[in-house]
Amino acid sequence: MKLVSTHGAIPVHIISGFLGAGKTTVLQQLLKQKPAGETWAVLMNEFGQIGVDQQMLPQDQGFAVKELLGGCLCCSSQLPMQIALSRLLSEVKPDRLFIEPTGLGHPGQLLEQLTEPHWHPHLAMRALVTVVDGSRLHDQDWTSQNLYADQLKVAQIVVVSHVDCMSEADHAGLERLKLAYLPYQQQWINVVKGDLKLANIDLAYMGSPRKIQPLLAIQKQTLVDVPTEIKQLPYHYVESAQGYSVAGWKLPKRWAFDFFELLDLLCEQQDWLRIKGIFQTDQGWKTFNFNPDQFNYQSSEESIDNRVEIIYQTEREWLEFEDRLMQCRIDAEKAEK
Repeated sequence: MKLVSTHGAIPVHIISGFLGAGKTTVLQQLLKQKPAGETWAVLMNEFGQIGVDQQMLPQDQGFAVKELLGGCLCCSSQLPMQIALSRLLSEVKPDRLFIEPTGLGHPGQLLEQLTEPHWHPHLAMRALVTVVDGSRLHDQDWTSQNLYADQLKVAQIVVVSHVDCMSEADHAGLERLKLAYLPYQQQWINVVKGDLKLANIDLAYMGSPRKIQPLLAIQKQTLVDVPTEIKQLPYHYVESAQGYSVAGWKLPKRWAFDFFELLDLLCEQQDWLRIKGIFQTDQGWKTFNFNPDQFNYQSSEESIDNRVEIIYQTEREWLEFEDRLMQCRIDAEKAEK
């Protein structure tokens, strides 16, 4: 699809967050900061077929609000989003753009789309913002959901809403959350009634320090340099910050694993700070959330892929772990190899 020309690359803010986190309230406060004479645009994504949030935003001159209904623009075909965004840029020619994905969306996938080379002349991506509801941080079942974690991990800035309603248990939950996501070097901002200053989030998108490569076994077999950007599963990645490292694997959704073999493998690991994963197993979809004091696992909703992350500080060789992880597979593809 041919992209339209705009008057230079415009700042683009993704305001993400789980259901009920307060994204729209934050967006309302941000839009109040529009300078006179500028035109700002908002692209909103509703999971259902009836849009409501659009009616809560200003309809005055100087604002243009467009909705994409029915599904998640992060996960579904890129074409509707590309068309909607291209038309918005062409017709409105905004000075600044805000995108609010559905609370059931994966903003990391949206960010990957918008940082493709063909968007570079048109979009200047800013720090990705994820809003979390401070009054629900006491509920670890809520904060440990796979989608919740996905939205947090891609955030450059985490905005904690409803801080005036937080209990002592919520404040303790916030400290646990900050500790769990320490390797991601995020800024955390507390807000009341969505009062967030644009200057605090108008920062350039820093990109990811993540080094994404094919599986270690594949690298060993080829013995050649591999690209740092992999678009298809499976792949392995490592990222480091502030003395911590995260080793992770993303594997195709169609792969299935033996639950008890997988559990044994994860329980046998040593010298780690946190293990989190979600897998399709012969016992159904399972999440694993390990810290040194608790080895928690439970049934889970279906995920978009199989994945595991291990946070550690001591340098490790991961090939043996990966080999054993592959041996836990029980799906038909493994049997064919």
